[in-house]
Amino acid sequence: MSNPTLISIVDDDQPYRESMRKVIMLLGYTVEAFPSAAEFLASRALLETACLVTDVNMPGMTGIELHRHLVDTGYVIPTILVTAYPDEVVRDKALNDGVACYLSKPVDDDYLERCLRSALQPGTPIADNS
Repeated sequence: MSNPTLISIVDDDQPYRESMRKVIMLLGYTVEAFPSAAEFLASRALLETACLVTDVNMPGMTGIELHRHLVDTGYVIPTILVTAYPDEVVRDKALNDGVACYLSKPVDDDYLERCLRSALQPGTPIADNS
């Protein structure tokens, strides 16, 4: 059964973006994927996105900058950050800034599912991935 809840993915790494899109689709969500924050921000998906999964390190606008931009412009979209270069200082700052989850690549599918559920249903507990 398909879930109409839209999850948007923003990641400049095309193979990873496609892999993440497939995983989230298998979890039953509707998915849109974008190669940059600018393309996401210019899309119709911006208004429909229930949860954003974005890479931390991207050219142009980073995932952290994208989250901050969304908050500053009034878009309250639960955000999950993913990174191949985990950094505790960045992680703590992002979580304190309201990011739902901070995940290290490669992302564990089960943990991603718990993060999505928690982001979409605030108050749902998840185990720490660090």
